[in-house]
Amino acid sequence: MNTIDRIAEMQAAAKALRDAGKRVAFVPTMGALHAGHLSLIELAKANADAVVMSVFVNPAQFAAHEDLSKYPRPFERDVELAAGGGVDILFHPAAEEMYPQGFQSYVNLEPVSMHFEGAVRPLHFRGVATVVAKLFNIVKPHAAVFGQKDAQQLTLIRQMIKDLAFDVEIIAAPIVREPDGLAMSSRNIYLTPEARAEATVLSQSLGLGKKLIAKSEPSPQVIVSQVRAMIRTQPLAQPDYVAIVSADTFIVAEELRKGETYFLLLAVRFGTTRLIDNLLFTC
Repeated sequence: MNTIDRIAEMQAAAKALRDAGKRVAFVPTMGALHAGHLSLIELAKANADAVVMSVFVNPAQFAAHEDLSKYPRPFERDVELAAGGGVDILFHPAAEEMYPQGFQSYVNLEPVSMHFEGAVRPLHFRGVATVVAKLFNIVKPHAAVFGQKDAQQLTLIRQMIKDLAFDVEIIAAPIVREPDGLAMSSRNIYLTPEARAEATVLSQSLGLGKKLIAKSEPSPQVIVSQVRAMIRTQPLAQPDYVAIVSADTFIVAEELRKGETYFLLLAVRFGTTRLIDNLLFTC
């Protein structure tokens, strides 16, 4: 595996792969890799001849009150996992390389970025869209793999691809879960033992939602109400939101229409740790 930290060098490597007729798949990450990230690599390998992964903790998606300095950065372990997973090039730029002095261009998407995670973290998606757009121009991939767990991010990137005419195929990877159902996340390490035990209610409540949908429960409001009630049975669980939205627009669904695809979204705080999860379904 080749590790690159300069934009010009990464662009040259990407051009060489394309000139050699290789199909390139890209896996953007902020590091702290786990089995969920490894599943993204596997999907990338299945859809390309060469895999590029980025490890970059993007300061543009952190607000002033969020502690960027505490984000986990186990880079040596990330290198081992990426190499073992079959990554061909690991792109690991410094913040100064990505955002040099005088940087002033940002990508805003509205309204998909304004609600749910965007309401809690107002500048977050501007930072996400900007860094992904820049990474696409650096890595020049034919395809890019994003996890379904970050559902709003996935919808936002798809919209950006459409609006700005990026020639990149977006591949969505299914959520990878722990044996007890908790979605894998770098944030899970912050859970106390008590909160970790209670956090299984997220996947359990999504299971309840799935059962209600399978029974043709016609009202998204009823589904949301019952899912929220199940989450609240756990003493530490404080829901930020529970909602059903269109998978294409992220607009809240007032009714469920046959043949259309939706996300059942959860964002729940367990003490100081905030977790998200979702269920993708088609009526």
